[in-house]
Amino acid sequence: MARKVFIAATGMNSGKTTTSLSLMYMAKKKYARVGFVKPIGPKPVEFNGRYADKDAVLIARYFNLTDDLPLMSPFVLQQGDTRRIMDGQLNREAISRQMLDAIAELDAKNDFLIIEGAGHTGVGTLFGCNNARIARETGATVLMVTGGGLGNVVDASQMNLALFQKEQARVKAILVNKIIPEKREQTLKYLDMAFADEDIKVIGGFNYQPILANPTMRRIAGVLDIKLHATEEEGQRIVHNVQIGAASAQRVVELLKESTLVIVNSSRDELLVTISNLYQLDEYRDKIAGIIIPGVGSISHITQKIIDSSGIPYMRAGRTSSTVFELIRDDVSKLTAEDTHKIRLITELAEKRFDFEAIDALLN
Repeated sequence: MARKVFIAATGMNSGKTTTSLSLMYMAKKKYARVGFVKPIGPKPVEFNGRYADKDAVLIARYFNLTDDLPLMSPFVLQQGDTRRIMDGQLNREAISRQMLDAIAELDAKNDFLIIEGAGHTGVGTLFGCNNARIARETGATVLMVTGGGLGNVVDASQMNLALFQKEQARVKAILVNKIIPEKREQTLKYLDMAFADEDIKVIGGFNYQPILANPTMRRIAGVLDIKLHATEEEGQRIVHNVQIGAASAQRVVELLKESTLVIVNSSRDELLVTISNLYQLDEYRDKIAGIIIPGVGSISHITQKIIDSSGIPYMRAGRTSSTVFELIRDDVSKLTAEDTHKIRLITELAEKRFDFEAIDALLN
């Protein structure tokens, strides 16, 4: 039987998957057999001819666990499944049993098992097996992951704790991510005070880092569903700033910040040429991540030749500049197995920030 930790969260985008990946990495330093399971898979992707949750695919690919993928993602929620469950076309008990059987099999074959919940605590209630119930049924110790701050961490945690307490699941720690670095010590001090009467340990996770939150060039191409003209290495580059090239070429250059993706309309030949030429200079390589060329208008022949010869990463988007900007701004970057640069950084940060022994000590 494995030592089991259930990774819960107060909501989306709190760093749950980053936490799971970090725990996998740290646990493998101590235990010979470390497993992972995402019982409820709300985000299906196709891999090796079957559908699985994208987080399970990420972990399986990165840690060479693809043979266990059917167990790691036992139930994948497809479009319309909620209605089919409510209409009785899908059996709730069969779904619950499918998830719990998979966890039991992984429990038996591993020394340490990470169970990652989906969304907030109540996800899965409609089909009779929400996160809190899974934690109770499996006997896993719950680690609740939150975003940064003080009041919002306490409020969101208390709301989620209520359902765990109702299900009689053991929440032993809160892991706080996205902490403002200069307020880290103060934040953790006051959160310790806030949960002192709950018998819940507060553990500091990752500081807020744009490099983890911001998208890669490849991610942006995927969001816009367009082709990225770039090498694999360039596709991994993380974009820290997005700028619409609406001003003069000189002004756009003056406004360039670290790793900027510039949105340049196809009619702006002088700006396209300027940015492409600057990309070839060492002093601008850190500032220019690439260009997106929106609109349906064609690019002049000579401008296209300059873009191609410069080697600057670029994309063509059949949308307006403002639409492209809004789509990028509204996207929340999620990890995939192709984001090897980010994953490597996460494992490096885990060595510094994650107190694995403190988490491991809480488990039965």
